[in-house]
Amino acid sequence: MATIILDAGHGPNTPGKRSPDGRLLEFHFNADVAERVRQYLVLEGVDVFYSHENSRDVPLTERARVANRLDGDAFVSIHANAFGSDWNDAQGIETYMYPYASKKTAALTELIHRSMISACGRKDRGVKTANFAVLRETKMPAVLVECGFMTNREEAGVLLSRAYRVQCARAISFGILNWLYREKII
Repeated sequence: MATIILDAGHGPNTPGKRSPDGRLLEFHFNADVAERVRQYLVLEGVDVFYSHENSRDVPLTERARVANRLDGDAFVSIHANAFGSDWNDAQGIETYMYPYASKKTAALTELIHRSMISACGRKDRGVKTANFAVLRETKMPAVLVECGFMTNREEAGVLLSRAYRVQCARAISFGILNWLYREKII
């Protein structure tokens, strides 16, 4: 049976992780989408665990340690992006992997990213590499998805909507399941 570790990026008390008007708290978006992804994956027979907690900010190294201990097939961190702390024009979806990632990781990243772009209709900011702790310190394929910008007025409104959260969750789930089937894990 396949095992996926989901990470609702940051935590409920992480300072500054909100829209400029304070209406959108990033962790609330991340946790909602993660829970929806979990529901879709469980329906397909996938075991799902979280590396985050709803009651506290789990440090990044602890998130990676939890994922490694659970020995998942993949780790997916869900985020809402920001550019600075004021409203601006930055927008779109981008998906990250570690710069020295495996081919399996690159395939998972590409499948999730393409699914997000197809399903969500937002600007394609591309697949990128970054030395993020949760990507670097996990021992399984690891992806970080930025679902849109909290600092863009239009996208902040979209990120607040239930419909968009469902779109993101379905797209992330589809990308993960596609990868699991291609890798013959399920």
